Amino acid sequence: MVKITGADRVLRRLDRMAGAQAHREIGAALFAGGHLIATEAQISITTGAVSGKGHVPSAPGEPPNNDTGALANQIEVTQVGDLKVEISSNAPHAAPLELGTSKMTERPYMRPAAVKRRGEAVQLVRRVIARQVRG
Repeated sequence: MVKITGADRVLRRLDRMAGAQAHREIGAALFAGGHLIATEAQISITTGAVSGKGHVPSAPGEPPNNDTGALANQIEVTQVGDLKVEISSNAPHAAPLELGTSKMTERPYMRPAAVKRRGEAVQLVRRVIARQVRG
């Protein structure tokens, strides 16, 4: 999970500056940023992967190789609040692959995607905020 600090302070300032319209526009930018991260996670799973009979499991620490497609296909972006977006996979094996288990080393795909695309997602939000400030 990527944690952004200071959000409460920014929210109070935005309320004073532009109110509901700013929330909608920033929420849309966050949602678009979530899609950047989700797409990156899907790409990391499906790039170079072999599914079906010739499937080869990924190495520890590497993103999981695609097999049935369930993991990549079940990654979704959900707007859970005005300014809160969640990126998740509902596949049953999503968390064990991302975090590892006592019997299997992690095969992270979501955290590396968030790290890789975080800057772009932040820029989307910054552009909207700058537009609101110029207003």
